[in-house]
Amino acid sequence: MDLASLNAFIAIAETGSFSLAGERLFLTQPAISKRIAGLEQQLKVRLFDRLGRVVSLTEAGRALLPRAYQILGVLDDTRRALTNLNGEISGRLTLATSHHIGLHRLPPLLRAFTRAYPQVALDIQFLDSEVAYEEVLHGRAELAVITLAPQTREPVRAVAVWDDPLDFVAAPEHPLAANGPITLKDVAKHPAVFPGGNTFTHHIVRRLFEAQGLTPNIGMSTNYLETIKMMVSIGLAWSVLPRTMLDEQVARLPLEGIQLRRQLGYILHSERTLSNAARAFMTLLDAQADLAPAAAKQLP
Repeated sequence: MDLASLNAFIAIAETGSFSLAGERLFLTQPAISKRIAGLEQQLKVRLFDRLGRVVSLTEAGRALLPRAYQILGVLDDTRRALTNLNGEISGRLTLATSHHIGLHRLPPLLRAFTRAYPQVALDIQFLDSEVAYEEVLHGRAELAVITLAPQTREPVRAVAVWDDPLDFVAAPEHPLAANGPITLKDVAKHPAVFPGGNTFTHHIVRRLFEAQGLTPNIGMSTNYLETIKMMVSIGLAWSVLPRTMLDEQVARLPLEGIQLRRQLGYILHSERTLSNAARAFMTLLDAQADLAPAAAKQLP
């Protein structure tokens, strides 16, 4: 079975488009179509239904997809295992991370890593934490440094590195910031700007409101915390931000008895062989976690 054709098959299955798959693999659409035609001829089944511009997997395609991931995963695993034998820390390290962590947590570690291991080519992908999780799960990234889910299931393993307290914030002139101690019920009456509904942070905050039988008034959403901070600072809404982002542009709301936090850390696929480069980067992350022992624990 041709591995290039399997890569094309996976790209189409994930993007739902021959043209988008071609862009991902730097191939023309006719070249992508030729690879799929060859694969279908070899397997003697149709893998995609093409109805106008809509491309969907057939039953045979759905059966092949997990096996295609497995085949390519085993090949990558074997390649890494053989490369590791020489003990060198070199090659390419594909690292996924969220925009916030990539901007505010990783720069010192990346600087130290590139100085210590100049032979490693870093491929850093800035993705939402939830998307980065899928990249690790399907073997497209060796490591992801992200906001950790409350629970992580095998074959993905999570290791906490940073404890990240979250604070309710508003513009300094916002009514919520000027009335002294307030309750969650008071906050729920005002418009909010939240991270997208698919994010781990959104679920953490929403569960807090639901526990008190409340529904936040979410008027806007974006996955970029810097954009949320800007919207809050000009008085459009309140929100929840990492404490590390607070400055004079926003005011911490005086909500008594409420403490929100999330864990930031890294995830890996427990059934895959890691490259020497990935292991070296994990050592740096673990050393960072050792600076805050309470956060340095493996999550369930």
